Amino acid sequence: MSGFGSVVRHGRGWLPVIGVAALAGSLVALALPSVLGRAVDAIVAGSSVGGWLALAGGLIAVAVVCDLVDAFADTACVAGTTAWLRHRLVRRVVAGGPEGSRPYESGDLVSRVSGDAADAARAGPAAVAALAAVIPPVGSLVLLILIDPWLAVAFVAGVALVIAVLWLFTLRTTELSQAYAETQGRLAALLSETLAGIRTVAAAGTLDREQRRILRPLRTLHRHGLLTWDVLARSGAQAAIVGPLILVAVLAVGGVRLTGGVISPGDLFAAAQYAVLGAGLGGLTGMFGELARSRAGIRRTDAVLAIAPLGHGTRTLGPGSGRLQFRGVGVTAGGADRLAELDLDLPGSARVAVVGPSGSGKSLLAALAARLRDPDTGRILLDGVPLAELSRSELRRAVGCAFERPALFGRTVEESILVGRTEPAAATVAAAANAHAFVSRLPEGYRTPLAVAPLSGGEAQRLGLARAWPAGRLLVLDDATSSLDSMTEAQIGRSLLAADDRRTRLIVTHRLGTAARADLVVWLESGRLRGFGRHDQLWSDPAYRQVFG
Repeated sequence: MSGFGSVVRHGRGWLPVIGVAALAGSLVALALPSVLGRAVDAIVAGSSVGGWLALAGGLIAVAVVCDLVDAFADTACVAGTTAWLRHRLVRRVVAGGPEGSRPYESGDLVSRVSGDAADAARAGPAAVAALAAVIPPVGSLVLLILIDPWLAVAFVAGVALVIAVLWLFTLRTTELSQAYAETQGRLAALLSETLAGIRTVAAAGTLDREQRRILRPLRTLHRHGLLTWDVLARSGAQAAIVGPLILVAVLAVGGVRLTGGVISPGDLFAAAQYAVLGAGLGGLTGMFGELARSRAGIRRTDAVLAIAPLGHGTRTLGPGSGRLQFRGVGVTAGGADRLAELDLDLPGSARVAVVGPSGSGKSLLAALAARLRDPDTGRILLDGVPLAELSRSELRRAVGCAFERPALFGRTVEESILVGRTEPAAATVAAAANAHAFVSRLPEGYRTPLAVAPLSGGEAQRLGLARAWPAGRLLVLDDATSSLDSMTEAQIGRSLLAADDRRTRLIVTHRLGTAARADLVVWLESGRLRGFGRHDQLWSDPAYRQVFG
């Protein structure tokens, strides 16, 4: 996880620069009143003030340079930390696989990676700024003690009230900032969900209702925003009232001490400036609000960084043809068994159909075979090697997976098929998936930009199948031909179920013909193995026939 300390430490290259600039600026702010006070005393005494004014001008120049350095370093630090955090978040989301990101809606994840990462990245500069903000009032207190202890007493009474106001403001703002960010994430999730199903919305004529559903969180967002501004306004008003009181108290005491001859006019002038520095704490609500938003952002990014990655081993596969074994495999969700004590031994090069009613665990079995997730109990072995012990590259060379609704990536159709590979050629695997003909008819063939390629559902499925086709040992198809017409499916089936293909093919299907042509059928029901064998053997069971309607 990142944590507040980790995010702050990542900015260590720039934070010292920010800290030195802030420290120098604070010291200048403390020195300037004393220098101007000496100038006032020189005027009163009729002495030369040129030296004091020159020194004051130099201090002001240093303050300007400090502000410029601080602004540059602050921006560079936040930009670098934001990039670092986003890289970590994206890697963790991708490494967690489907199961890792399942608790989060996609729009909410995007919101955390984009907006919350930027808020969290401000933790370092905000923390340095908050620490630097302590220096002027503390330094002012020390210098007031040196001028006159009674001035310090008046100063402390007012500053204590300002600090209490800021502390309460920070606590309340952190809570509200997190609630605001969570509501923004929910809004993004609803919008993402609707965009994914925009054709359904248009076909159902539910545009108005969908718009209201998406925008419903705006009421909550509005309420959190109002509460945040209310806290800010209250704290600002309280600080605005308390701040001048510090100045009034210090001037009142200073006036008495001046008339008593205890302090000089220059001392009173300096004391007034130090009182202004103390009163300026009340204007730090924005800074502390930023710190509160950073803490809220870190909490939300930490939740993503807590996703457990799907780890990989270092082993490689020996000789074999894709023998797949499930040994005591079980998966539990919500207190119920989604797969229970599954024992299967699928011989290498076998054509295996997985059938069963909806909710029987077919897609879960396919995900386990492709190692898109791990079982809660038991082990899965490919040619005698546990899938979890294979290296990532070895696993993906050996196992390919195609889905009912494939997500296509890349700039062009060719990139969406190859996904970073160079062999075999895109046209070769596209031909095996019966996709070469329609790809060749696209405006730029395989170089057609994916975003403008007019793909039907069946064509997208064929590209997904082509992408998975190069798998060396095991090809897993999760209803990956469901959108194809009968003729096209038959053509692909001939390639997929070819007897000379030495890979194991695990095919989740609802179609009778596919099950009939398979070597073996895995029949699931309610997460349990109901039957296993050849199609013609299982066909004698009326319940098996009922699976196909």
